[in-house]
Amino acid sequence: MRLVVITQRVDPDDPALGATVPMLRALAARVDELVVLTLASRAADLPANVRVRSVAAPNQALRGLRLAAALAPELRARPVAVLAHMSPIYAVLAAPLVRPLRVPLLLWFTHWRTSRLLRAAERVSTRVLTVDRRSFPFESPKVTPIGHGIDVDAIPCVEQSAGPLRLLALGRTSPAKGLETIVEAVALLGDAPVELELRGPSLTDEERAYRARLPHVADAVPRSEIAGVYARAGALVNNMRSGALDKVVFEAAASCLPVLVSNPGFDGLVAGLDPPLRFPQDDAAALAERIRGLLAAGPEGRARIGRELRARVERDHSVEHWADRVIEAACP
Repeated sequence: MRLVVITQRVDPDDPALGATVPMLRALAARVDELVVLTLASRAADLPANVRVRSVAAPNQALRGLRLAAALAPELRARPVAVLAHMSPIYAVLAAPLVRPLRVPLLLWFTHWRTSRLLRAAERVSTRVLTVDRRSFPFESPKVTPIGHGIDVDAIPCVEQSAGPLRLLALGRTSPAKGLETIVEAVALLGDAPVELELRGPSLTDEERAYRARLPHVADAVPRSEIAGVYARAGALVNNMRSGALDKVVFEAAASCLPVLVSNPGFDGLVAGLDPPLRFPQDDAAALAERIRGLLAAGPEGRARIGRELRARVERDHSVEHWADRVIEAACP
């Protein structure tokens, strides 16, 4: 069995895309050969049955031509499927080559923003894979929720300390993250023993402008160091707008951190926990109350919540669960 994956980057230390590497490892464990077509790659300690081919080029048109030229010979051996990872353009470019051969074309996508390109990719894809039905921005009978693909084994369970509650807001400094609300909520707590760490990259002009309006934001760290960031925290706070289920929430939950979240798409992860962890989006006062609840729970209560969250991630969002569902989508 052969599977072809098209992805932006294979780099275990990339702050945004490093999580792709354990996904590739999990897929490789389920097929005889995994072919990865990518724009850029670094040494990633992938299994021997993984073959990485670069389609890098100085402009978009040439990248499209190089992708087609690299994909065409891989299709002669009739792979079980072609998986376009996160970038809809890959599905659109692959479709003219893949669909006439009746090779399943899978699109993995999870984001709140729709576009004409995404709608075109949905039309040409056999199935659309995403975390949850609410993590794809429009209705489609092709949408199949498969979990988020978290490498739980690589994330140790953190210890809760008796010191100040250290809150972590992690990810790109996009206005969609609602970081100003988190800053305001902490300010509402006055002298409560709470610290806030904002950390993440700023990759666009919009993100750099938003970063300038925030208190000090620490730089992103390589993926290999992310477990240490979680280990220093007492809870994660995420105020991302609805429609995007941030991977950092599931990673933090896998590290046994309580996760305070505004997105109703996380209901399945945080439902029934005491104290409650969800708050209305952009509601600083409500978030402050949730933080007070974690303070009142103390280290033991927060550790109890964290252990339950890790168990839920292992059950529904592990990278092994994700890879199994990808293969099932390729071979229904």
